[in-house]
Amino acid sequence: MRSSFLVILALILNFQAYSQGSFILKNKAASHKIKFELINNLIVFPVEINGVELSFLLDTGVSKPIIFNSLEGIDTLEVHDTEKIFLRGLGEGKPIEALKSKRNLFKVGDALNVNQTLYIIFDTSMDFAPRLGIPVHGIIGYDLFKDFVVEINYTSKFIKLHDPKKYRSKSCRKCESMGLEFYNLKPYLEAVIEVNDENIPVKLLIDSGGSDALWLFEDENKKVSGPESYFEDFLGSGLSGSIYGKRSKIDQLKLGKFTFKDVNVAFPDSVSIRHAKKFVERNGSIAAELLKRFNLVFDYGRKTLLLKRNGYFKEPFHYNKSGISLEYGDVRLVKEEQTRNAGKYATPRTDVKGSTPIILVTTFKYSFKPAFTIVQLRKDSPALRAGLQLNDVILSVNNKPSHEFTLQEMIENFYGRDGTMVKLKIDRDGKEMVFEFRLEPILKKKSPSN
Repeated sequence: MRSSFLVILALILNFQAYSQGSFILKNKAASHKIKFELINNLIVFPVEINGVELSFLLDTGVSKPIIFNSLEGIDTLEVHDTEKIFLRGLGEGKPIEALKSKRNLFKVGDALNVNQTLYIIFDTSMDFAPRLGIPVHGIIGYDLFKDFVVEINYTSKFIKLHDPKKYRSKSCRKCESMGLEFYNLKPYLEAVIEVNDENIPVKLLIDSGGSDALWLFEDENKKVSGPESYFEDFLGSGLSGSIYGKRSKIDQLKLGKFTFKDVNVAFPDSVSIRHAKKFVERNGSIAAELLKRFNLVFDYGRKTLLLKRNGYFKEPFHYNKSGISLEYGDVRLVKEEQTRNAGKYATPRTDVKGSTPIILVTTFKYSFKPAFTIVQLRKDSPALRAGLQLNDVILSVNNKPSHEFTLQEMIENFYGRDGTMVKLKIDRDGKEMVFEFRLEPILKKKSPSN
């Protein structure tokens, strides 16, 4: 009887833990490791919802999981307890319609939550796949971080979820522990920037779901303003629409004892960040291009973040010097040449190695490959001046077929040294054309003072 009572009690306690909308590790494990892909500085990893495996971004800037309705067959998720609501985020548009759903089963590796609330957005323009080159169905943040000590290893590309009650931090003299502050369930830290030769303390949202390095909100009272040298650019998409602003560099950023120089920075326009400025103490965001330079340990319970520099730390900050923004678009039919051994009865060309004849034949294989489409061209950029246009489909870069690149590899061609020649073959409405241009610096360096 006693053993039966203990089993029933354990089941009740476990159910109560789940029913509170919390994640717990199966079998009372101390920790669990999950591998991820790092794409355009963003962490993409598998999340299972109601038995359906999806790909999610790990985004410290969101409070509840969000699913984007670009997923075919979303009804297979069998979401529960739904109600219609409106969400607002960054961007210049209006709030967007969403569906709020409760009591969903989430599985992240060995971490389970049987009472998870999520939001489903029906705006089909909210789709990360074209910009990242792989399907991404949603984002998750606070609900995972609140229940675990979360270790993010950018170099080995894994997330490790630790039971806070069993976690013991390791001694690390080269690490820096920083305090966290929370507003609307989102984490903030204190930093110091150097702008126009002046050191300014700032409070920054930690945004692992943003691929840039640093965003700053212009503020005359705080003396935060864009440097004289900048260029106008599309900064990204928020829940409420497109975000535009100025891109530049600041002289220096200090995170505790760590210092970065010549840091890429974006200054979003005031309309796009109107909603974000409801937290008046916020001065901007520190995002993934900076975060990836550390291996991190988030401990929301103790309100601390541990930073340990990694192999990305000394990488310079570069901008796309071509002016081209690409998307992974529709598929196109590709003809690929193949060479194979035809066997001893074939009649084509014969090469001889010693006394053994090797008979080779050339054949062609046709297959459908994703196309890389130009979706934006920066004003006065080398690519625009060379004659490239929106909706041009790139067939090759420097004579290498585009289908042999991933989206990430394709974009890296535009971040080379000043003066590097780029040769693009493109398809424009069925006509093949070739364009050439040289990469050039975007920001003019300040001349030394007399």
